[in-house]
Amino acid sequence: MPIIISNNGKGAVRVNESKFEKEGHLQEYIYENPEMLPLYEIKEDIRFLILAREFPTNSGPIDAIGIDKEGDIYIVETKLYKNPDKRIVIAQVLDYGASLWKSSIDFSDFTATLDKNIRKKFNLGLSEKLSGYFELSEEEVDSLMESVRKNLNEGKFRFVVLMDRLEDRLKDLIIFVNENSKFDIYAVELDYYKHESWEIMIPKLFGNEVKKDINIKSSNSRIWDENSFFEDAKQYLSDTETQAISDLYIFFKNNFLVKFGNGSTRGLFLVQFNKDNAPLSLLEITAKGKIQFYLSGLIKRGVDISKLKELVEDLSSIDNSFSVPSDLAHRNSLSSINYLIEGDKIDRFKKVLIKYRDL
Repeated sequence: MPIIISNNGKGAVRVNESKFEKEGHLQEYIYENPEMLPLYEIKEDIRFLILAREFPTNSGPIDAIGIDKEGDIYIVETKLYKNPDKRIVIAQVLDYGASLWKSSIDFSDFTATLDKNIRKKFNLGLSEKLSGYFELSEEEVDSLMESVRKNLNEGKFRFVVLMDRLEDRLKDLIIFVNENSKFDIYAVELDYYKHESWEIMIPKLFGNEVKKDINIKSSNSRIWDENSFFEDAKQYLSDTETQAISDLYIFFKNNFLVKFGNGSTRGLFLVQFNKDNAPLSLLEITAKGKIQFYLSGLIKRGVDISKLKELVEDLSSIDNSFSVPSDLAHRNSLSSINYLIEGDKIDRFKKVLIKYRDL
């Protein structure tokens, strides 16, 4: 189906859908642009990093392997529609997962391979890249890698099949697998348009419609609530910092939506607001006192970037720890509760959030 593009409402041009001629082009594109995978439909506030392309296994190279901030492992396989049997891609990704799981007993070899790929692409070591990309402390990077190790050893993967077009038989197979297994397979159908030097991608996720039974959970997950969160916070924070978070928590309950996370390594709660009758996460606060605004996730969900820039400016006027680079589309804003306990900063923080409650 063609699309129409224009510049400030003028010079409209009809652009017909293009095709990827080679799977290698598609692989390279997702490696350079991991945000084009609509994984935010699986996890609203996901931050996803592809760690390696053509990752070697005994069953052949995995097109791309990546992780998110919680340590979930994603195995991504690309396939063009012209491939004669599209259904075989399901067996292929499962075979890769089985091979990766079987070899996972030596975690040091696994991380060494990832480190080699990361150094080649980013000129950084694996730990350094994870720390910068996910905005984690050294201790939190260790916790992240421990979650990766557990998922690897237990064979817990998220499989993502990326194609330029999905056929109905493949969709039916994915539904069947997701309804009858403890792992998830997702498919992404990618509409691709090219106009002059511009490439336009319209990704559509399939497979997230099937909801798992609530009792099927990762063995390293934990359900947090108000009591367990503040008990966890007491281990890391001073009484003054804990009281400040308690004050904010009451404020959030009265003015926003509050949802507790289920992370394995840290207590946290999300602060959400409604947009178009759907909850969007504005920020999270962890039991270690970290405050993180989900700028990139909000942009992906249609929030005006100019409004978010104004939000960051107002937050920065309270404390400059909230400052971020101008490229908000790939960044979050990070601070800590200990920066807000001085003077009237907490009250000013509340006023800013009320101002932007209807982003």
